[in-house]
Amino acid sequence: MKEIIAMVRTNMMNKTKEALLDLGVPAFFATQVLGRGKGLPVPEPPQATNEEGPLEATVRETEAALEQGRLFSKRMLSVVVADEIADKVVATIISINQTGNPGDGKIFILPMGNSFRVRTAESGDAAIS
Repeated sequence: MKEIIAMVRTNMMNKTKEALLDLGVPAFFATQVLGRGKGLPVPEPPQATNEEGPLEATVRETEAALEQGRLFSKRMLSVVVADEIADKVVATIISINQTGNPGDGKIFILPMGNSFRVRTAESGDAAIS
């Protein structure tokens, strides 16, 4: 078993959910989270063409400095699946969320030792199917 943890854009959550359901993954958790990647915004170069130019450039630089510490709203998905379909789940999440722009998200894959369904005491793959 694998736990797949994916951070995706909030506006991509419905498409991701539908794609997972179509793949046969009916159970997962989704949580609203805040976070940021490693990249920092690049301030625009000053364009002082008139008297207001330097002030406009200072405003842009200030906005860029504030942006460095900003946390962005994301959705965190946690999906536990059998080893056999883990690669398909990851490929599906990537295909739905990949735009080629910073902020598309991250996926982490963790090994799971075991799982239990509380209602029936089933364990292992039977508990997640």
